[in-house]
Amino acid sequence: MDENALSGEVIGAAIEVHRILGPGLLESVYRQALMREMMLRQIPFQAEVAIPARYKGLVFEAGYRMDLLVGDCLIVELKVVDKLLPVHEAQLLSYLRLTNKRLGLLINFNVAVLKNGIKRIANNL
Repeated sequence: MDENALSGEVIGAAIEVHRILGPGLLESVYRQALMREMMLRQIPFQAEVAIPARYKGLVFEAGYRMDLLVGDCLIVELKVVDKLLPVHEAQLLSYLRLTNKRLGLLINFNVAVLKNGIKRIANNL
């Protein structure tokens, strides 16, 4: 499955989590619930994947970790904030660049309607 199809599957799973839990909980709760929903839907993922930074042959183990890597091609970053800010988008775009992935989802669960908290970000490789 490609990253576009996977993004639709992840968005569906996130909407189900938000429908049941609503806004106002901790990010870790939403992450665990979304991981459970994706397991139930048989969506392949890895959690808390380390991302090294590189510069001219030097590798920095800087402690960057993406929330979810779905199907080895889609990065999903979860937030629980009043509103998504440019710094959140920059974080996801940096993760896309560091991993040479093309597509990411930024999902903010702290909204009344989840579709208002989802942002797709593409990396122009």
